[in-house]
Amino acid sequence: MRPNRLREIWQAGGAVVNGWLAIPNSFSAETMAHQGWDSLTIDMQHGVIDYQAMVTMLQAISTTNTVPVVRVPWLEPGILMKSLDAGAYGVICPMINTREDAQKLVAYTHYAPQGTRSFGPVRALLYGGADYPQHANKTIVSFAMIETAQALDNLDDILSVEGLDAIYIGPSDLSIALGCKPTFDDLDLPAAQAVDHILARAKAHGVVAGIHNGSPEAALKRIAKGFQFVTIGSDARLMAAGSQEILAKMKA
Repeated sequence: MRPNRLREIWQAGGAVVNGWLAIPNSFSAETMAHQGWDSLTIDMQHGVIDYQAMVTMLQAISTTNTVPVVRVPWLEPGILMKSLDAGAYGVICPMINTREDAQKLVAYTHYAPQGTRSFGPVRALLYGGADYPQHANKTIVSFAMIETAQALDNLDDILSVEGLDAIYIGPSDLSIALGCKPTFDDLDLPAAQAVDHILARAKAHGVVAGIHNGSPEAALKRIAKGFQFVTIGSDARLMAAGSQEILAKMKA
């Protein structure tokens, strides 16, 4: 089975630099993938991407060594299994608030006896290889998003679930949950303290910690703290920022 470079980078003690895809287009996904991102996450929760567009984007990413990841809309077995069957090598699931939620996430993303994932890796066999069924459980990466006050209360219970590979912090949702302004980088003190706490507990449990960032500077600081999966921007934001830079110079 094709190795998962996320696991290889983590085992070497490194950090994954992840890009974000919100535009439902295979050419834009292919263009992003050829820039050298370690991984790219197709956002089906807040982006404007449907399942069919996601499949074509996974195909486009496959023209490179970039690892394809999908953020599913919700903790629902159908979309998790279909994303993996389509060839995603990692899935990020939002709003994991309890130990039971985390157990369901692990079950839905692993074949028996570890889980309850239904068998039908139609495109995953093409991407991962003929021996995909034998090695998928140890290759695929499952991220639980930690972004609510309830998740903070249940943090150790969530992190102790066997088979959970990583957690992913949504700073904006976490900030809102704690009564702070929603942002990625310059967090209000309660949210910043919560992020540090989540990171510390993830390290204690041997679970990889990831987080969304608004700038490379913030991502580098968080890598220095111990985060091993950092997202910087999205295709839509990068396109807008590049356009604004050009237009500001032209209009000046």
